[in-house]
Amino acid sequence: MQGIVNNGRFLILPWVRVQGLASKILALSARRMPRDWQTRYGHRPLLLETLVHAQRFRGICYRAANWIYLGQTAGRGRMDREHKAHGQAIKDIYVYPLVRDARQRLCGELER
Repeated sequence: MQGIVNNGRFLILPWVRVQGLASKILALSARRMPRDWQTRYGHRPLLLETLVHAQRFRGICYRAANWIYLGQTAGRGRMDREHKAHGQAIKDIYVYPLVRDARQRLCGELER
């Protein structure tokens, strides 16, 4: 889906102690990313998504940056097309809409 961009890695090293830094970076990135994506790939994404390893992290910076918690993965891994692998890490799913009608556009309910 060209309308969704995955935030695959986000790390602030443990010794960096700046209050609100993580949520500020996420907010600035979300604001700038659509322009950069338009320049590089020729289209603007509608939604950002990320997966947070639920046993290791709590996703607080995403919540502070107004990302929306959707639920958890099944713990199969993204390459399990046949639904046979189990025991992978369960992850929390967060999304950040970049446009007001992202859900409707992604579901094909609106003309683009």
